[in-house]
Amino acid sequence: MSVTQRTDASDFRARLTGGEFLVGTFIKTPTGHTTEILGDIGFDFVVLDKEHGAFDRGSIDQALMAARAANIAGIVRVSSASPPEILSVLDCGAMGVLVPHVTDQAMARDVVAACRYRGGKRGFSNSVRAGGYGRLGIWDHVDQADAKVTVIAMIEDPKAVDAIDAIVDVEGLDAVFIGRGDLTVAVGAASPNAPEIKAATETIAAAARAAGKAVCAMTFGGDDTAWLKGLAVNGMIIGSDWAFMREAAAKSLQEIDGLRG
Repeated sequence: MSVTQRTDASDFRARLTGGEFLVGTFIKTPTGHTTEILGDIGFDFVVLDKEHGAFDRGSIDQALMAARAANIAGIVRVSSASPPEILSVLDCGAMGVLVPHVTDQAMARDVVAACRYRGGKRGFSNSVRAGGYGRLGIWDHVDQADAKVTVIAMIEDPKAVDAIDAIVDVEGLDAVFIGRGDLTVAVGAASPNAPEIKAATETIAAAARAAGKAVCAMTFGGDDTAWLKGLAVNGMIIGSDWAFMREAAAKSLQEIDGLRG
């Protein structure tokens, strides 16, 4: 199997905001092994799912260590927008945060402030992994962290779609993630492919592009990926480790089932 060659994982923010087409997946199993394998295969990034997965501080720390070893950008979908929650994963060395249910400009500003030192309110420590366990001096750590940490707001509520122009106008917000699953449930649509969800997706993507922000989304594959790419979605997420395991296991079982009896 060939392995995709990548630049340094710490350049994720520059690559994403620069419009490069990047491919990642959600990780829900609290282990570093999955992240290490996907990095070896050639994925650009993983999103450790603290919102819907089984991660705690310890397992986030281990998975982010694996991300560094495998040269893959480790992003964390935090379970809330609280500053302590965000600080915890950034101290562990996350290359960025994916923050759920950002619904208005004020919340977007608070999220950015929690991620930034200069002009923000991030609690300082250079004794953690993010500061090289003390290797980086105070201002070297501040400058490096502010330059490298990626801030992504999940737009997954009708209220957020209505406020999208104000949200993407927030300085320091790097990208938006279009949460079509939550939007579908919130409006009672038939599926993520329903006309109203497609229209909301187009509205979010257009607003982000106009503001110079990157756009991320989960793809269902095939024509959906091509459609999203046409909307300038450049942070593409494919499935999850659980989905990969289920699909591969089902395929293997189906193949060997023919030999039963």
